[in-house]
Amino acid sequence: MKSIQQLTLLTTSLLIISGCTGGAFNSQNNASNPAQPTTITQVANQPFSYDDYGTVLETYVNNQGQVNYEALKANRQPLDAFNSSLATLSPETFNNWSDPEKIAFWVNIYNSLTLQAIIDHYPTKSIRDIPGVWKQLKFNVMGEELTLDQIEHEILRKEFNEPRIHMGLVCASVGCPVLRQEPFFGEQLDQQLNEQTQQFLALNQNFQINPDANIVKLSSIFKWFGEDFEPTYKVDNKFAGNNKERAVLNFVSQYLDENQQAYLAQGKYKVDYLDYDWSLNQQ
Repeated sequence: MKSIQQLTLLTTSLLIISGCTGGAFNSQNNASNPAQPTTITQVANQPFSYDDYGTVLETYVNNQGQVNYEALKANRQPLDAFNSSLATLSPETFNNWSDPEKIAFWVNIYNSLTLQAIIDHYPTKSIRDIPGVWKQLKFNVMGEELTLDQIEHEILRKEFNEPRIHMGLVCASVGCPVLRQEPFFGEQLDQQLNEQTQQFLALNQNFQINPDANIVKLSSIFKWFGEDFEPTYKVDNKFAGNNKERAVLNFVSQYLDENQQAYLAQGKYKVDYLDYDWSLNQQ
């Protein structure tokens, strides 16, 4: 994001150096010289639309979060239109959004660009079969070339204290959270991420409590990203495991019934992790 902000400052500087002919960043200049808006200002004033992406989700994703990649590849125009629009979104517009709106944007485009990566290489059995899918494939977002890893690790995880992003990011695998049939929206983000978490934990492949064996099994997502839950959910005197695991269990317990909450809180069990299913989340 620093580079995006630097792009904003550079754009502003260039407009000032050229005589502020557009007046986009100087309200006093607008008052004395009502010049025609510059192209970047016009883009900045246009609302960003998730309509094309919403059409893709409604049309090609079922209620289990499985994607009809074959049909999507054959009718990819709405997805391509949405992903192309990411390049023309102005940093000025983005910087005026609330944090929930920004988080919703980054999660949505991570998922939409992942869909693009899959259909660009379809048929494939797993996203891991695509060379460089996370670290090398680049996509234009607000004029900057970004990888999926940069979106997830350098922007979402670093700039926002919202560990529930891991319940919304979908890496096109069965082990991921389900892909919603609608985009995320800033004003609905809290509810949508709670629904995602509830649905994720309800699946036996992601979370298991076995009191008879005194073991609790978590998705490997919580092993990989457990540290992201510590700032909000760190606890010292309840649950089992190390600091990251106790934080994760504190988070998870919010979505369980009272008996399960009490069992987790007493901490007399072993914490283990479930195998992650990297097979494609296809219909």
